[in-house]
Amino acid sequence: MVDAQSENKAIDLVVDLDGTLIATDLLWESTFQLLKQNMLYLFLLPIWALTGKGYLKHQISLRVAIDPTVLPYRGDFIAYLREEHGKGRRLVLATGAARRFAESIAAHLGFFDAVYATDGTRNLTSAHKTKFLLETFGNVKFAYAGNSKADVPVFNAASEAVVVAPDRAAAKWQRAHSARLFEAPKTNWKTFFKMLRAHQWMKNTLIFVPVILDHEIMNWSILRDAVVAFLAFSAAASAIYIVNDLFDLPLDRQHARKRNRAFASGAFSIAFGLKVSVGLLILAGLLAAQLHWIFAAVLGAYLITTTAYSLSLKRMLLIDVLTLAGLYTLRILAGAAATQIEGSFWLLAFSSFFFLSLALVKRYVELQNTALVEKSRIAGRGYRQADREVVAQCGVASAFAAATVLALYVNSDAVVSLYSYPWMIWPLCPIVLYLNIRIWILAHRNEMHDDPVVFIISDWRSQMVIAIGAALLLYGGMRS
Repeated sequence: MVDAQSENKAIDLVVDLDGTLIATDLLWESTFQLLKQNMLYLFLLPIWALTGKGYLKHQISLRVAIDPTVLPYRGDFIAYLREEHGKGRRLVLATGAARRFAESIAAHLGFFDAVYATDGTRNLTSAHKTKFLLETFGNVKFAYAGNSKADVPVFNAASEAVVVAPDRAAAKWQRAHSARLFEAPKTNWKTFFKMLRAHQWMKNTLIFVPVILDHEIMNWSILRDAVVAFLAFSAAASAIYIVNDLFDLPLDRQHARKRNRAFASGAFSIAFGLKVSVGLLILAGLLAAQLHWIFAAVLGAYLITTTAYSLSLKRMLLIDVLTLAGLYTLRILAGAAATQIEGSFWLLAFSSFFFLSLALVKRYVELQNTALVEKSRIAGRGYRQADREVVAQCGVASAFAAATVLALYVNSDAVVSLYSYPWMIWPLCPIVLYLNIRIWILAHRNEMHDDPVVFIISDWRSQMVIAIGAALLLYGGMRS
């Protein structure tokens, strides 16, 4: 007599794809990749959807290719499937994803005996999948592995269930039926703040620069406006970081460090990221509404520019670094707009050169750390290995240009009118050179983090010289 466990081993195991086999949703992923190719597809997507969800998935799959080698697979579940396959169990992939995607993943894994997927006329999910599997298997028992509310009808129809990284509905079903469970890796607030890139909010402290240089830091009304502007910019920046990550999923998964990001690794779902992004944009709008309308205009320009950078400009030679430098300068303009302090030509010129140098450092490090064949480019960039020395020369030149602009400013009438002891501002010139040139030397030694702004914020030597510069401004730069 065959025992229950042996009987179950003989049952075909039908496996869901999105959220079960992989920690992502291919419809969302492929939609973002389609829009990255051409944003005009945004107008075609609703037309395809009106014909049916299966037709929508099919049309997208005809225009987008996925790389099955870099997808975030559920490691423990994959190991289980390989073990079952090794014991002779028949494995079937049945998914609501497009057939083209499902077949490429099945071919990569090499242990599925059959593939059933969505095509142009059928969306193989939930009730449709249940009906299809019952018709396909007839009176033969089958087991099913899934993860979501849409899989509950299939769980009920199957003779055995395996629940993988369940959502709330699937978790409730699993507890009620004591089904086998593969839990998802735990996430926490640290993971959430990494998704928001909270450490990048330090860049938005540039909003306070006009307040500090105009000696209004103790003016509580102006300081309040600057704080509100900082919060609005931080919320908007995090919203765009999330969207940027969603567009860059295939590239991030090929990167040694970026593949661990929340969406590339599958720690958070794409749908969750979109909800957070929309919420942050609403929060940024509500905060901006409390300030002068010019700040809202600057914030809008920032959102448009950074979105354009994510979709296109980051792949353009030199345009990318000029845009990055401009985005930093926009933060200073936002501070001036929020507090209604008149912008300084000197400050904007200095900012442009200083941050252009740092943006070029970032590209230099990418070129240094990427192995490329001759005439090939960094993935998602417009640079070749042969460009590295030119990038370095331009970056060092920008560093000296920033120091030169600062020196001309220190010797101008503007400083005389603002400061009692203008000579105490002169050390800022070598401080700026030290910050910039040291970064370039470390980059040349291959000892630089790929984001120089974050490096400056976290490096104790940089913090020390910045503190010295701040002290000079505070004590030597009292208003006359």
